Order: sequence, then C-alpha cells, then structure tokens
Amino acid sequence: MKVGFQGNREYDDDKLREQITITSGAIEDATLIRDNVLRLRAFYEGEGYWLAGIVPVVKKITENEVSLTFLIKEGEKVKIKEIRIEGNQALSDREIKKVMKTKSWGLLSFITSAGYYKESEMKADIERIRNLYYDNGYLNVVVSGPETKLTPDRTGMIVSLRISEGPQYRVSSVSFVGNKTYDEKTLKGLLPLRKGEVFSRKKLTEGIRKITDFYSEKGYALASAEPDIVPDEKAHKVSIIMNIDEGGIFRVGRIEISGNSRTKDKVIRREMRLDEGDIFNSKLLRRSYERINNLNFFETVELVPKPEVEKKVIDIDIKVKEKATGFLSIGGGYSTVDRLVAMIDLTQGNLFGTGRYIKLKGEFGGRSTFYEISYKDPWFLDRPVSMTLSAYNTERDYIGYNKKATGASVGFGKRFNDYWSSSLGYRYEQVTIFDVLEDASNIIKEQIGTNITSSITPAVVRDSRDNYLDPSSGSRNSLFVTYSGLGGDNYFVKGLLDSKWFFPVGKTTVSLRGRVGYASGLFDRKLPLYERFYVGGMYTIRGLDFGEGGPRDENGDVIGGTKELLFNAEYIVPLLDEIRLKGVVFFDLGRAYGSSETFGSDLRYTTGAGIRWVSPIGPIRIEYGYNIDRRDDESSGRIEFAFGSFF
Repeated sequence: MKVGFQGNREYDDDKLREQITITSGAIEDATLIRDNVLRLRAFYEGEGYWLAGIVPVVKKITENEVSLTFLIKEGEKVKIKEIRIEGNQALSDREIKKVMKTKSWGLLSFITSAGYYKESEMKADIERIRNLYYDNGYLNVVVSGPETKLTPDRTGMIVSLRISEGPQYRVSSVSFVGNKTYDEKTLKGLLPLRKGEVFSRKKLTEGIRKITDFYSEKGYALASAEPDIVPDEKAHKVSIIMNIDEGGIFRVGRIEISGNSRTKDKVIRREMRLDEGDIFNSKLLRRSYERINNLNFFETVELVPKPEVEKKVIDIDIKVKEKATGFLSIGGGYSTVDRLVAMIDLTQGNLFGTGRYIKLKGEFGGRSTFYEISYKDPWFLDRPVSMTLSAYNTERDYIGYNKKATGASVGFGKRFNDYWSSSLGYRYEQVTIFDVLEDASNIIKEQIGTNITSSITPAVVRDSRDNYLDPSSGSRNSLFVTYSGLGGDNYFVKGLLDSKWFFPVGKTTVSLRGRVGYASGLFDRKLPLYERFYVGGMYTIRGLDFGEGGPRDENGDVIGGTKELLFNAEYIVPLLDEIRLKGVVFFDLGRAYGSSETFGSDLRYTTGAGIRWVSPIGPIRIEYGYNIDRRDDESSGRIEFAFGSFF
C-alpha cells in the first residue's frame, strides 16, 4: 500500500508520516486506517487546527496493490476565547495564568502569535503550574486537564484546567549529612529556607546551587548536594536532609587550547584566571570565559573541564572558533550630528594574532571632516600594561563659527585585578577657531585664533560587565580628571564621573546610567568652548539636538555648560536571538549648566524606543527620541543613528 497526503499546507509529508503507523507496503486494514485518521486529527488539534478535516481515500492500483491518500482540509487555527482555572483558592487566576505560555486571544496576538492552542505548550504549562504551587508549599497539588471545547459558533475554543491544591507545607527542620570540611551553620547560611518558613522548591534549588558553587569555588570540583524531603502528612510539614558529597579538592591539570588558527596561544592563556597547578575554582573559570569572550576575537568560546577523579586533577580544554577581526568599509552613512557623510574605515582588532588593535578612519561630508589613526597594545612588552597611541585631524562647522583641531595622545593603563584598572593619558592638541560670524556673541568671539591644549588625564575604572559589546549584568564605573596647563595656552580642570549598571530580568535587561561632570578654567583663564559639556544626542539625551539641553548665548546659539547631570534608563528586549537583534525603550533626563545656573534645576527629559544589532562589523543603533518638554524652536523628536559601542 502506497501512502500519501493531499491538501496539507502547514506541515509537509515527512512531518505527517511521523504521526501515523501505516507504512508503505502495509496490507489494507480498515481499522488501521481509521486509527491513523484519529492520529492525524489529534495531531492537528494539538497544533490548534480544531476544524481540520481528514478523509482517507483508498484506490486500487493493481490486483495486489492499493494507494491510500489522506485528503486534508486544514482550515484556520482556532483562537482561544477563554482559559478557565477551577478549584484554585490559595493562588489567583492571574498568578496562575502569568506563568502559562498559553494565552487567550488578545489585541497583541497579531504580533506575538499568542492565543492559539498547542498541546505541547499546554503540557509544559501544566508543569509550570505545578512548579508554581511547589514554590508556595503545596506539595500534593494535582493539575487535571486540559478540557477543551469549541464555542457554539465554532469560532473559538475554551480551555479548562482543574486544580486540587491540597495543604500547604512548612519547613520543620533542615539538617546536613556528609559535610566534613564546613560545619552545618556555614551551609545553612547558603540555603534560603528556614525552620517555620513555607517550603519552596525554587528556594531549595537555589540553595543547592549556592552550596555546590561554594564548594567548587574552594577546589571541591565534583561536590554535590542531594536533598531528601521527608513530609509529615498530618502536621503538614517537611524535614529537609541535605546529603553532601564533598568529593575532595581538585587542582588544575593541563590547559589545552584548540581552534585558534590565527590568534596566538598566549593571547588566550593570559586571559585565564586559573593556571596549571592552581586549586580549581569554578568562579574563576566563569570569569576566564568572560574575559576570553570579551576579546571579541571568536564566534564561540567553550571552556570544558575534564576531571580525572583518581588523580584529583581537572584538565581544561579551551575550544574557540575564530571570526573575522578586521574589516574595510568604504561608503556613506548618516549621523544625527553631521548629517550625510562619506567614510572609510580600516580596522584590525587582532593584529597578526597578537591581540593588538589598529584603526585608520576618515569621515567627510555634511558639517565636518575627520581623520584618525589609533593603535592599542593591551599587553605592552608582554606585561599587563596597556599602551594607546592616536593622532587625529578634524574640522567642524558649528553654528556661528568653525573649528579645526589637530592632535595626538598617548596613554598607559594598568589592571589591578579582574575588575579594577587605572590609566594615565597625555594629549597635545592645537585648536583654531575661525570664520566667526559678525553677530556672534562675545563668548564665541573670545575664542578666535589658535590655542594649544597640553593635558594629562588620570582615570580609574571598575568594570564587571559580563559582555562588553552587549552586557546583561554587571556595571562599569569610571572617574576621569583632566588637567590642562602643561605648557599650553589653555588652563582648566575637567572631571567626569560615569556609572552604568545592567540587571538581568529573565531574558530581558534593565540598564541604568548616571553621569556627573564639572569643568572650570584655571588662573583667570576661561574654559574653551570645545571643552564644555554639550547635552543632546545619542550618547546624552536622545530626542534633543546637539547642545539643546544646555546654555545658549544671547543669540540663541548653544555654548555648552561647565557642569553636567545625566540619567538614562533602558529596558532591553531580545527580538531575534540568532542574529543578536534587540529592541529598547528608554527614558532620558539631564542638562548642562552654565557657571551661574543652579545645578539640578530645569532638567530636560525625553523618551523613546529603538533597535540594536550586534552586527559582524560592530554594534549598530537606531533610536527615536521624543522631546517631552519641547521648547521654542525645538523639534518634537529625533531619529538617532550610531555605529559603535553601546553606552
């Protein structure tokens, strides 16, 4: 018997053959055919096609052979009109439905595709509901169903679940068995369950993780914690007995690196927080992964521990897959500050596989021209000291005047541990202010001519982000102080304190940032216009134009401030994980202030949304900021575009 399908659009023949038990060559059997029609109907119902029709057609081909064709009319998916929860008293319908992926049809279903019944998802939802009850002490909960039925007009369906909650259990005692190195008091402090508290399987699981992490961070690489939960049905209490198997202390054996066809071994090995012979530490192993991954030289990074139990040794295999670290870009682009620009960018982030970075960049068009060459060696002379060199030339057309600058800088940095580092940089810059309009304000006219800035900038940074390009946890806190007056014409001091925090919320991320800046001229010299704080744009207050969030002169031209206050809040949501595309909504608040203005007053605020893509050639941002407190001569909002790292 030959078996085929006709009319199936959503699922191909191979998928449908997986659902039936009839195979080619089988003998014709009416009972078997009816059974497989039911199987196919159950499959379609489980996928939400409750109105699907399936008709088997048997045709005689020869005296000894027939064909069986399942004629399928799939119809449309039936929308879930209502989800009913019955029998629940301790937990509300809202609490239960919140953990379910199955949802009733709503206004956003066209976007989210929620609101259709899927059997596999419903089975997972039942398990989620059980876990919710287990986390609230209901160990005997029973979730029955689902019962499904079509509405009388057959345009929707009703899904019903019945819950028998049972009694709530509390913890009567917590004890530990098998722990030799650490006493019970120490281990109890890691378990977020106490005598008298409502039992929670989630807290128990969290405690097991904390205990095993505690041991593995101290060399006990194979330590395990297995709980025995002993219920007292009459008293509605449970005793928790935690069985500890410490497993002994392990040391790091051989560290092998594979997959690095271009990158030198030492570039990877120097990022490891564990050396051969060290006592094993799982926390340092995780940090080693983050550091290697943050090099941004590899598509994938794996650190695979391979324990040898008898020798009490753990070998570590580092498996990497190289990716392109250099690119050449020639073309055009759009900047919300410079408008249309042409650009050329030649970058190599892993020069000759040494981890060194070099960049040649040129931009010209709209309102500015810019040329730069920069070089960075993160391990200067193979020591944990970074060196940075750069030289640049830029010319920009501001409202009321033009500015030309040529300069160079050199800097050295030192990392103290995994998170703390400091640096000291020197900058020499020659700036010319020219083509000043006749009706320009005095503050602009005072800047006419050429002046030299010779400055040093010490800095201290604490960076604990899990991923530099696309962080989801950790923070970056920095303090920069610039002093200018080492033989140049400009004398000033300028400080900037910047703090950025990232908090994971499931698969999403909340980001909070605060920044405070202060600058002042020294020895009766005025602070140059180009060293002031200009608030407005992608990296300060989105939705405002460059400098709009700060002082203006009597002609209405932006002149920047001597003080700055910023706050940015973002909620980041993954859109397409496979290409690292994310959406973001944000709220920005801040302002720049002149020397006579009250710091913290008259704050500007905007809100908006956008998308972010960690592309193969770097992060790309497109965001729209809405100007909530719009002032005269300001637009209601702005589209912001940037190519580079996220803040």
